[in-house]
Amino acid sequence: MVQVPNFEDIKLVAKNAGLDDLSVAGVEPLTEARIAIEDRKNRGLHAGMHFTYGNPGRATDPSQLFEGARSVLVALRSYKAPSVGHFEVWNAETGVAGGGPKGLVASYVCSDEYGMLRQGLRAVASYLESFGARAEVVMDDNRLADRAIAAKAGLGWLGRNTMLLHPELGSWTVIGSVVTDMSLNEEPEKLSDGCGTCRRCSVDCPTGAIDEFGVLDANRCLAWLLQAKGIFPRQYRAALGSRLYGCDDCQVLCPVNDTAIDGARTAVPRESTVDIIALLDSSDEELMDQYGHWYIPRRRPEYLRRNALVVLGNSQSEDDPEVERVLANCLASPQPLVRSHAIWAALRLGMRYLIGPDEVTSMTEGDEDGLVRAELDEWGILADPVSS
Repeated sequence: MVQVPNFEDIKLVAKNAGLDDLSVAGVEPLTEARIAIEDRKNRGLHAGMHFTYGNPGRATDPSQLFEGARSVLVALRSYKAPSVGHFEVWNAETGVAGGGPKGLVASYVCSDEYGMLRQGLRAVASYLESFGARAEVVMDDNRLADRAIAAKAGLGWLGRNTMLLHPELGSWTVIGSVVTDMSLNEEPEKLSDGCGTCRRCSVDCPTGAIDEFGVLDANRCLAWLLQAKGIFPRQYRAALGSRLYGCDDCQVLCPVNDTAIDGARTAVPRESTVDIIALLDSSDEELMDQYGHWYIPRRRPEYLRRNALVVLGNSQSEDDPEVERVLANCLASPQPLVRSHAIWAALRLGMRYLIGPDEVTSMTEGDEDGLVRAELDEWGILADPVSS
């Protein structure tokens, strides 16, 4: 018979391993979460996003993680939130600071928090295994709806902005679990909604992606659009501002985060801004070496260039010769996706002179999906290729 360790001892192991809170939930199906996921998928609000939308039934049934699973230990690790001042500067239209245009990176990737989370969860799993239990780490995994299981474990409530809101750590957390065949009868009550009538995240979302309580329209969410395949939607390019990867607005604006305490935060920090010119000058290999830990559609660097060009078009740096140089290079890119976004950036910065009749002819060659032609047509250039 497997000996069950004291739950407080398990929490101590988690704390010593860099985790900021730990609780436990049973493996009963997360019925409300499944219904919500299926409803959003049926309404097209997932915008083609896979993740837990791929198989809602599996993602909301922890018992399917492995045969004999009985408990889910759910852990949170806090990560550094941007200061309000940082947010105000980089949420501006320009995104320009000393050294040229910069792109803003979401806080959760400014340090390897998922790596530290996995390390902490592994310590907890090893501790359970020392008692003869089976224990499997599950994190950033489509097989489990992590926010829903965390809410069931009493680690917070699901807010209007769809984030898990911990009463002390706020929403600045990454979530992971250890699934075990050990019976841990410690499941607390779920926390009640703490958002009340607050609508700050909804009102101030730059694209209006949060309308109903706890429902995100991914078709309008900048964080998702930066990770989605295809062109970046024209109607949201100006709203993107200087955001290169992710969007923290609905967290920065949340009053719960105003009083959030610091967590462990021992991960080695990465840069919170990216030099746009340097990114666009980089080779495919250099981009994947530096940013390969990001979610990049199809693992194709051209999507990093796509996003960077939208940021560049918003930068108000039309007098910078380096901007002109890099745009000319991108207009001649072998990748139609890059050329089409370079057209938008050049024209938004008033550099129509970079797109003459000869350039139009060369840019439309090999444009099998019509991306370049569609962008040129949007600006009326196909009808009048000689204007400047």
